[in-house]
Amino acid sequence: MKAKLSIASLVMVLALSFAGTALAVKPDEMLADPTLEARARALSEGLRCMVCQNQSIDESDADLARDLRVLVRQRLVAGDTDKQVMDYVVSRYGEFVLLKPRFDLRTALLWGTPVILLLAGGLFVVLSARSRRTLATKSLSADERAALEAILRRD
Repeated sequence: MKAKLSIASLVMVLALSFAGTALAVKPDEMLADPTLEARARALSEGLRCMVCQNQSIDESDADLARDLRVLVRQRLVAGDTDKQVMDYVVSRYGEFVLLKPRFDLRTALLWGTPVILLLAGGLFVVLSARSRRTLATKSLSADERAALEAILRRD
C-alpha cells in the first residue's frame, strides 16, 4: 500500500513539473517560418490581453487577443523588427498593453512615490517626537515657580 502511494506521488510530481501553460494560439495563426513564429511567440508573451488583463495574448482565448496575435505576426512578416512591432502595438493600445511596462519618468514616479511618502511620514514622526521632548523637559522659570507655589499654598 505504501509503495503504491509513493509511486502515485512520484507520478503526480512529474506530471505537475512538466505541465506548462496552455497556449491559445490556433494552428491557422502560426507562421510557416519557425524563426518568425518563435519571435512572434516571444513578443506575444510580453503583451497583455486587454480583455483578461492578467494573461498574455499567447494564453488568452479572447477575440481581441487573437487579433493582437495576428497583428504581431503580420508586422513580423512585413519585415518589422521586434522593437518596431512593440512600438506599433503600444502606439495603438497604450502602455497598458505591456505586461512589463517600460522604465521611464512616469513609471519611476509611480514606483517611487510610495517610498517618498513613507520617508516624509517617518521624518514627520521623528521631528514631532523631538519637538515634544524639548517641550516636556523645559523647566519652570522663577516667576512661574513662585506663582505655582502661591496657588498650592492657597488650597
